[in-house]
Amino acid sequence: MPAWLPDLICLPDYGGDWNRYHQAIYEAFYQDFIQSRPQFMGRRLGLKQHPLIDGKEATFWHFVSEGAVEANRLPDLRRCERIRWPRAVIERADDPAVKVWSNQRGHKKRVCLWLDSEDYLVVLADRETYLLPWTAYLVREEHRKRKLLKEYSDSFSTP
Repeated sequence: MPAWLPDLICLPDYGGDWNRYHQAIYEAFYQDFIQSRPQFMGRRLGLKQHPLIDGKEATFWHFVSEGAVEANRLPDLRRCERIRWPRAVIERADDPAVKVWSNQRGHKKRVCLWLDSEDYLVVLADRETYLLPWTAYLVREEHRKRKLLKEYSDSFSTP
């Protein structure tokens, strides 16, 4: 694990109290992405605020929950524990431990930052003049890891 990676914020540290824990991880997110904004290689990062759920920004929910349907996303403790990791990975994108490449899904441009030693992926949405932190999660499936590695390797080849 790179020395610059922040410690996990774990539910047992809050006595298993979900409400206290949820508040603590939101405060960490707030400090990292609202009170101050990281930059990615000199580019400005915005924030996807809507839809607000329980007064919390969409980006927060994408960092700490999973699910295809926005209204039905479920908390993921592994994502919650790593709430301090997205900013660290974004700010250390020039570290050789972080694989960085761009991809396109339909008309959507994305920048992927993969800390493969920790199986952790941060995805930024490229909006031409700025970037949006989109999601971040542990890559658990071996087939997904192989796909990311191929995508990263292919990003160096010229058509």
